Amino acid sequence: MKNMKNLLATITLSLGALAAFAQEPLDGAYQKVVTKEKEVIPYDFIREADVFWSKRIWRSIDVREKMNLPFKYPQQYLIEIIHSAAKNGELTVYDNSVVDGDQFKQVLPVEDVKKIGYKEDTVTQINPVTMEEETKVVKNELAWDKIIKFRLKEDWVFNENTSTMVCRIIGLAPVRELVLSDGTVAGDEVMYWVYYPDLRPILAKYEVFNPKNDAVRLSWEDLFEARMFESYIYKESNVYDRNIKEYATGIDQLLESERIKQNMFEFEHDLWNY
Repeated sequence: MKNMKNLLATITLSLGALAAFAQEPLDGAYQKVVTKEKEVIPYDFIREADVFWSKRIWRSIDVREKMNLPFKYPQQYLIEIIHSAAKNGELTVYDNSVVDGDQFKQVLPVEDVKKIGYKEDTVTQINPVTMEEETKVVKNELAWDKIIKFRLKEDWVFNENTSTMVCRIIGLAPVRELVLSDGTVAGDEVMYWVYYPDLRPILAKYEVFNPKNDAVRLSWEDLFEARMFESYIYKESNVYDRNIKEYATGIDQLLESERIKQNMFEFEHDLWNY
């Protein structure tokens, strides 16, 4: 009797799968479910008493760099995932226009999120039937390709209990390029800040393009945790609370960024005796 029930259950599942297949074409040789069913692995707990050293870093990811091209994969931009979740109310974002916007103090309402990058243009066109001029309102949504950078807020912690240097991403912010009506680039604008622990479960459900193997694709959450991106430091915790560009210009900004990175590497290296 038990075997008969198992057989009937298997047949029912098979029929259900065939019905689903008949209703919607399968885009591929097989159905991909691993990423959609993936759960986020919780971080290891860190006791304050075990923190021997800590450093807060802000870095910028430029999606125009070769290593960061997956961030602007045309079929699904990273900003499309984040912004769609924010507009649907699935993700809380924080206002960057206030002081200390990256400290997640003031929530940006969903209605304000929907207005970011949205504009209405009035155009005049000829009606092909009446051959008369007509005025039409064109609604333009946020252009994904205008998001050229992402900012990260991180804490680097040396845990003396495990003797490991741990990086925890605290926040993420998309940065869009501001272009004036005459085509002049006016600079960069941070759209909003996202508390990264809230974003992790969403990123874990979406794949990142792998140019070498379509069968093996990491999730966006895997990409950030594995540090598979190129970036540069634009700020470190300091007594003046200022960015690097406030005291260095040109090539000196890049050199200062590399100096901070090298100091962190040497600190960890010097903790060990060989």
